[in-house]
Formats: sequence, C-alpha cells, structure tokens
Amino acid sequence: MILPNPLYTTDSGAAYLGDSLKLLDQLESDSIDLVLTSPPFALQRKKSYGNVDQEDYVDWLVEFCQKVYRVLNSTGSFVLDLGGAYESKRPVRSLYNYRVLIKLCDELGFRLAEEFFWYNPAKLPSPIEWVNKRKIRAKDSVNTVWWLSKTDNPKANVSNVLVPYSERMKKLQADPQKYYTPKERPSGHDISKNFATDNGGAIPSNLLEIANTESKSSYIQLCKSISIPPHPARFPQKLPMFFIKFLTDPGDIVLDIFAGSNTTGFAAEQLERSWMSFEQEPSYLASSAFRFLDKSQSLQDTLTLYECLINQKKSVYLNTSKQLSLKL
Repeated sequence: MILPNPLYTTDSGAAYLGDSLKLLDQLESDSIDLVLTSPPFALQRKKSYGNVDQEDYVDWLVEFCQKVYRVLNSTGSFVLDLGGAYESKRPVRSLYNYRVLIKLCDELGFRLAEEFFWYNPAKLPSPIEWVNKRKIRAKDSVNTVWWLSKTDNPKANVSNVLVPYSERMKKLQADPQKYYTPKERPSGHDISKNFATDNGGAIPSNLLEIANTESKSSYIQLCKSISIPPHPARFPQKLPMFFIKFLTDPGDIVLDIFAGSNTTGFAAEQLERSWMSFEQEPSYLASSAFRFLDKSQSLQDTLTLYECLINQKKSVYLNTSKQLSLKL
C-alpha cells in the first residue's frame, strides 16, 4: 500500500486528499472490511459538491465500484447510499439508482445482501415544482441504501444494532400469560413461549428513520466560527454508525471514497475501527478535521488548523485521545 501523505491523521485513521480512482489503485487487494460511502447524487441541478448528470452517472459510478470490489475482502461489505431523482422537467422518477445496482451485481459480481431505506423526516419538500406548487407528488424523504458483498455470507451481527422493544412487547415480557398464548399462526409460523424472552432489544427493520440534523455539532459550529461553508450534502452520523456496528468488529478497516465532511471516518473513530477517507475537494476535507475537535476550540486555533490543512503544508495529527491536542 503506497498512499501519499494524508492531509491529517488521528489515533485510528487518516484522511487523504485526491481522486479516489487513483487512491484506490494504491490499496492492496482484499484489504478493506467495509466501504461505506454516499457519492454525489445524479441530480438535474448542478451542485457545488460535484454531482454528475444522470445520463453519465451510472458508468461514472461503476468505475469506482469496480475498484472497490478489488480492495474489499471476502467477508467485507460495500454500503452505498443513493438519493433518488426525477427526470428533467418531468414528474417521473429516474431509475438511475436501480441501474447502478443491476450493473454492480450483473457485471461486477456483487451480491445484494439487503436493501435498506433511510427515511429522513427532516428533509424539506422536493421537488418544489411537483410537491409544493402543483401538489401532484408526495415529499421525497427516502434514500435507497444498497448493502452489497462479494460473497453470500459477509460478516454481520444484528445483535450489535438492536433497537428498544415496543411498549407492547415490554408488556408481553412482563406478563406473558396475560398478553400472549404460544401457538401456530395462520401464516404457518410456530411461535413458542420463547417469543417473550428478553434478548436485550428488538431486531431492527431495514427502514432506518434518522433525521438529518446536526446544527449543534462541533463541525458546524467551528465552520461558522471561521466563516467557511460546511459541506452541503452531509449524512447524519447515526447512519454510518449503524452499518459500522452491524458489519464490522473493533479494529476492522472502514473506507469512505467520497468522504465530504468525513462523517464516516468520525463514526469509525468513535467505534474503535481503523478508517481511511478519500476526498478530492480541499476545503471540504480540511474543514472535516473539525469533527474531531471540541466546539469550544478557540477561534485562533481553529483558523490556524484550517489554514495549515488548506495550504497542505504538512500532514496534521489530531490526538483524539486528548481531543484538543494538535500537532501542526
């Protein structure tokens, strides 16, 4: 593995500035446990973070995914968050995200382990023309998240991502005889008395309800403090945390090839996983270092750090075991 010097490092990972296609070529085959990323979406309107037209998007993304396949190990997973889109000037949904999925499976050899759907209740109504003005479509609040693998049995442990039991289930566990009678259901499922056992939580569904709000995070606060714009298309930290806990163990390597504000790297750091992040936009990667700082960081220290990173003078070490300790 012959990567260039990272823009910054932490106790568990490193953030690299550059084209992911070239950086992926520097990684050893079968070396990564989880690739988790949210590429620029195929939108009709150009965005500052570099989205590609729908017509070219599928081939553009598949080129990256081909390299991901090589570096992913046999028990590893590839989690791809893709937002939906409408056809240009038409109230008709694009099929680009499904075309991506079919190509990845039919041509590259990925397996679709499971499809997930990320529901963001905080998402603003869109597209305005069809939802707000003409009122002929419902609000688009769900992203497709493809969980892909190279084999039928990638590493996974749903016990790591259990969710709280419903109130009804809690009542059943407290008094099984009152609320539940073991018997075969009309569906053919034979539900035994063990159904009421407390296993520490319920198995989550593949619909993940996570509001995309982080206005109070150190990243947002420190960006504001030195008057630089945060990345405009961030996903919430709970999303990568779910998949990192579900699909990896402590010490495994997590890679994000479209890092943006490095939410994935920060989540991996919190969960004691090793991580690498690739991003080609200098300002986004430089400001992503703020995720690893306390929001009480002084204005001068924040500005000094950003200027050092944006000018790429040398690699910066962020001592995350002592959050405010920087080596410039």
